[in-house]
Amino acid sequence: MIGFFLRWSINLLALMIATRLVDGIRVESIGMGILAAGILGVVNAVIRPVALLLTLPINLVTLGLFTLVINAMMLELVAYLVPGFVIETFRAAFWGALIISIVSWLLNIFVSGDGRMVYIKTSRKGGDGQ
Repeated sequence: MIGFFLRWSINLLALMIATRLVDGIRVESIGMGILAAGILGVVNAVIRPVALLLTLPINLVTLGLFTLVINAMMLELVAYLVPGFVIETFRAAFWGALIISIVSWLLNIFVSGDGRMVYIKTSRKGGDGQ
């Protein structure tokens, strides 16, 4: 359960960063941002895989770049469903989806599948070669 809330928080943070960096994306209130992040998680878990499967031939021809268009369309779908989340143009949705994907990917590196924080422990070898 904590993993779910941690990933939701990561989505929220990525969404807020995108609203700051991309003109044309607005979140009217933090409540609408929380709702949009939750719906974005559900859309990415349920609808996005179906859309990717249906567009597989186009994705293969474009070497996966069409996935960016799918991500932008999923973000526009969330904006359509959440009244306080506004995306003005497809260009804003495209760049917002790209930023959200990058930020989410960077933050999810440190979260395991069950929601625990992951870190890399390094050790130094002693002077005797061990």
